[in-house]
Amino acid sequence: MKYLHAMIRVKDLDQALDFFCNKLGLKETRRHDHPEGRYTLVFLSELDANSPEIELTYNWDQPSAYTSGRNFGHLAFEVDNIYETCANLQAKGVIINRPPRDGRMAFIRSPDLISIELLQKGKSLEIAEPWKSMSNTGEW
Repeated sequence: MKYLHAMIRVKDLDQALDFFCNKLGLKETRRHDHPEGRYTLVFLSELDANSPEIELTYNWDQPSAYTSGRNFGHLAFEVDNIYETCANLQAKGVIINRPPRDGRMAFIRSPDLISIELLQKGKSLEIAEPWKSMSNTGEW
């Protein structure tokens, strides 16, 4: 058995692609428009041959935002430097909902309120400001 992808329904495909591609750095691997069903599927990954994907499902006629269910927890990404990643995301306008106060873990949310966990690769970084003193913002 091989893990393939996680599917996320998105209200605004352009906004979701901006977040996942321009801010998180994922790449679009393929796209399928289904006019008969009035939806588009876009697959994203880091382009490594063995990387699982995220499938963005865009229903063309969705009138309102999707609700968040507690049965889905979060997506998780390993990063080389948690502090640099969070600073870069902040500079791009992304809210750091749970700052990496421990030098290891942070949470952000996509435009469709999907929680994204960022985990430091290897050992935790030395605890540092401004992250050490930063409080949580919103839900994550």
